[in-house]
Formats: sequence, structure tokens, C-alpha cells
Amino acid sequence: MNTVLTHIKIQVNEKIYVKDPETSTLGKKIIQESILLIEAIGFEDFTFKKLGERIGSNESSIYRYFESKHKLLLYLSSWYWGWMEYRLVFSTNNIKSPLEKLKKAITIVTEKIEDDSLTLHINESILNKIIISEFNKTFLTKEVDQENKEGYFLVYKRVINRIVEMIEEVNPKYKFTKSFASSIVEGAIHQHFLKDHLTTITNCNQNTSVTDFYIDLIEKTLNP
Repeated sequence: MNTVLTHIKIQVNEKIYVKDPETSTLGKKIIQESILLIEAIGFEDFTFKKLGERIGSNESSIYRYFESKHKLLLYLSSWYWGWMEYRLVFSTNNIKSPLEKLKKAITIVTEKIEDDSLTLHINESILNKIIISEFNKTFLTKEVDQENKEGYFLVYKRVINRIVEMIEEVNPKYKFTKSFASSIVEGAIHQHFLKDHLTTITNCNQNTSVTDFYIDLIEKTLNP
């Protein structure tokens, strides 16, 4: 998979950015350092001015790539889910058993993320922490319907719909495939947050992973 990923550019909706950050050294630095800064201080306190100071560049140069920090967060989220989709495709492609394929997919979208050393300017482990703590800010806005029409969440929906198809293969009679798949993806993010911050209201911990919970859930719910 890593060899394939070196030849694949993660596609992000071009309406999200002014200039593709992947096309320049400065753009890649903006992405790299924004991930580190958002993780360090949180999205609320994150500003382009602070990012500019961190990368030694004018604030105006960042606006040449993104018109707002909301659009930057949308970019990071879209990149993350695009990367996740590639992992799903290549990791499940040759698995014949529908249940084992689904288990592998569930593992990918629920497990603790390690950094992929081949994407040098993006630390996926830290980006995952941002997704856990900030992802809901990408769509809990007044503009969500318009942004959805613009296709900003298309890759996120593709990840969920791939899991929907796998659930249907395991149990074609199950009626709530879309709700189940979206609950798994969204719920995994929430369970990781609880495990890290509100430990008394989750069973996930050092001994029981979020993946363990969801594998158990799909086996008992789908009962193939």
C-alpha cells in the first residue's frame, strides 16, 4: 500500500482552496505547520497570523491558499478522509470473505492512527487527533447545506458508503446500513475522544480498544 500511495495524490475538492497547497513548498509548509499548531492550541485559538509567525511568512501569503481558517480545516479533513479511503481500498481489495473484509474496514476507520512516513509534510497521527477533536466543526455550521452541495463532504460520504456496501454484502437483509455505517465512523471519533478525556463514560481504554468495541458490535448486530 505504501508503494502505491507514493504515486497517488490525495484529491481535495478544488473549491475548498484558492491555490492547491500541494503545488509549492510554501503550501506544503502551511499544511504541515497548521496541523501542528491546531493540535497544540486548538482550532478556536488558531489564526493565520499565528501560523504566519510560525512559518516565518506574511499572513497575506496564507490567504493566497485559503480564504479562511474554516476552509483550511475543511482541506485537512478532506485530505484525511481521502487518505482513509485509499487505505480502505487497498487493504480490503483482495479479501474474499464479506465479514472479514468488513472487519478490516472497521479496523481501519476505528484504530489508533500511526504516522505514515511517506507523506513527509503531513503527520497523520497528529491529524487524526485534530479530526477527533475538531471534525464536527467542519459541518456544524450555517453553511453546511451549501457546502454539501459544493461537494465539500463528498470524500467523507464515500468512505461511509464503502462501508455501507460491505455491510450489505455481510447481511443483505439488514435495514439500517447507512445509519449503521455513519454511526460507526462518527462514533469511533467520539469514542476516541471519550477514551482520552471522559474516561468514565466509555468502556474503551488501554485494554479494550475502540476497534474491539466496533468489531463486537458488527458481529452481534449483523449476525451473518
